[in-house]
Amino acid sequence: MCLLFPAYFPTFTPCTTKPYMSILIRNARIVNRGRIFESDILIEQGRIARIAPAISSRATTEIDAKGHFVLPGIIDDQVHFREPGLPHKATIASESRAAVAGGVTSFMEMPNVNPPTVTQALLEEKYQIAARSSLANYSFFMGATNDNLEEVLRTNGKNVCGIKIFMGSSTGNMLVDSPNTLERIFAESPLLIATHCEDEATVRRNLARYIAEFGDALTASFHPQIRDVEACLRSSSLAVEMAKRHGTRLHILHISTKDELDLFDNSLPLEQKRITAEVCVHHLHFCADDYARLGNDIKCNPAIKSRDHRDALLPALLDNRLDVVATDHAPHTRAEKDQPYLQAPAGLPLVQHALNVMLGFYHAGQISLERIVEKMCHAPAVAFRISERGFLDEGNWADLSIVDVDHEWTVQKENLLYQCAWSPFEGQTFRGKVLSTVVSGHLAWHEGKLWEGKMGERVLFK
Repeated sequence: MCLLFPAYFPTFTPCTTKPYMSILIRNARIVNRGRIFESDILIEQGRIARIAPAISSRATTEIDAKGHFVLPGIIDDQVHFREPGLPHKATIASESRAAVAGGVTSFMEMPNVNPPTVTQALLEEKYQIAARSSLANYSFFMGATNDNLEEVLRTNGKNVCGIKIFMGSSTGNMLVDSPNTLERIFAESPLLIATHCEDEATVRRNLARYIAEFGDALTASFHPQIRDVEACLRSSSLAVEMAKRHGTRLHILHISTKDELDLFDNSLPLEQKRITAEVCVHHLHFCADDYARLGNDIKCNPAIKSRDHRDALLPALLDNRLDVVATDHAPHTRAEKDQPYLQAPAGLPLVQHALNVMLGFYHAGQISLERIVEKMCHAPAVAFRISERGFLDEGNWADLSIVDVDHEWTVQKENLLYQCAWSPFEGQTFRGKVLSTVVSGHLAWHEGKLWEGKMGERVLFK
């Protein structure tokens, strides 16, 4: 195998200086389109050139994947990489590397940075940053405000993933609460609209009541009462109603309650849906009982809620009311999260460990590898109409990971790639590890080391 490894972490140098290496993965157990089958994979010029048993061609880099699974690259449709303006929390460079280490090959990043991504010029600036520094493939949402409709409508749907609307305030100040603006965006945008759905009036009313009663004694355990089920359901219901009335392509982010599940239709194949929904790994994994142990570390918006809400989400994912699994990766510094509850920002770092969370459900017999791939790789590509990614098909871009589903390892500060250098999973032992990640045909992660010789590609849409 033609790989040269230095003794330091976390980079390595393959024995090539070409922008695209040729890669031959032998003896792969490929998980794709609802099947698992053994084959070799030849990658040339950034794309999957051939999938067949016993390929005889030679390649610059050869990897024997015997005993391991090869999955399509995960597409995370909701991350916050904090650049520009918040580099003390994270950068596109740092978090894209954490993503690649977790088998995430493409991401869609949110506009609540500083300044917010609410003009075409600011949107293009982010793409330029990513072209220079993102190890993963990238796309960025155009952000909506109460007064930037003309900028929103200028967005090019062929090279931008969609429009993001905060229908409830979260980290940053991008709340869209003008009924007229919401109606016009839903009526006039040809692009997919992704929404953060929490009713602002409900949240503010709850917050005032709890502050009046408890004041500084409030802790994270109150978070699901302040940002409660009613707030989520009111806002999601409004978004669905407007989308149905205007025929909008709507994607509701981070569903967290059992009450919202009836809003979504599972009678149609995903290709035909105009309204889709996402669930995030932290809402599948944690519940309100965990605030006692983790406190502000799992404070996020929408809130992680009680066990009965959490336990309803995985069945809804399996019966296709929920379409996509994502992370809402949202890092803050340790010092910021250690503040009192009312001052601590919402969000937690997740992109490096999303697949591990889902493999926990796999080992518990609750989901198959084929369905994990469907929900983390195929479904984002279909829902967002991504070109030539999300499937291990000949001719597609070569985005994939090699995974040892039985390898046990423990999350420690030393193996975190997040710039914030903490995780709610610290000390937890996961079963399943990403051994290698290929991003647009280059081997970006292999045996615990990164290669930064080529950056990711801009994601395009049909």
